[in-house]
Amino acid sequence: MFSEIAPRYDLLNRVLSLGVDRLWRVAAVRAALEKNPSRVLDLATGTGDIALLLKKVAPEAEVIGGDFAPPMLELARQKALKAGLEIPFVEADALRLPFPDQRFDAVVIAFGFRNFADYHRALTELYRVIAPGGRLCILEFPPPPRNGLGLLYRFYFTRILPVIGGLVSGNAAAYRYLPDSVERFPDPDALANMMNLAGFVTQYQLFTGGITALHIGDKPSPAPASRVVRTGESDPDEPT
Repeated sequence: MFSEIAPRYDLLNRVLSLGVDRLWRVAAVRAALEKNPSRVLDLATGTGDIALLLKKVAPEAEVIGGDFAPPMLELARQKALKAGLEIPFVEADALRLPFPDQRFDAVVIAFGFRNFADYHRALTELYRVIAPGGRLCILEFPPPPRNGLGLLYRFYFTRILPVIGGLVSGNAAAYRYLPDSVERFPDPDALANMMNLAGFVTQYQLFTGGITALHIGDKPSPAPASRVVRTGESDPDEPT
């Protein structure tokens, strides 16, 4: 499905979000770069928007884009080449990441986590590849809030967006899948709890009246080893 809509993916993101998605992505990139990471993974990179933005903001960092849809990756490579940015884009299954333990200082997932087949397993894999002290940033659509804006948004999301998306992309099913997947996604508190259970120290913030949520999970650094001084021995750090 994602391979089929790849050629129109960027256009539809801009049109269907009225361009606001760019502001959400900037917020995710700022959060990911807050600790000045040296190695960053943009997982579910799609056509590479987040990866390109990461590299532009932090050119000294190593940025890798990963996705499981080859046509998306090919478009991402073309965009990076056009922008003069060196970013490897690799095929990657979020449930079996092709990276060693503690490989990245930060991982960003923008509007892709919702599509993973097993959230708990994905979080376990993400925890594995993030170094101690590193950060996971998940930008996602939670179920629409139960207020006036949420009702209006739900109407747009379920009635108007699939029609426009289907006409432009030629794949109506993909844009019916989008609102369905959002309705089934955990609410912000539930996702934060999942991340905590996986080992992250998690916080989140809502944007545009709760239409999107940015979850930030920090992987704790190991506690310093305690020292034991036996009775009758001097502490090596103390003068004798």
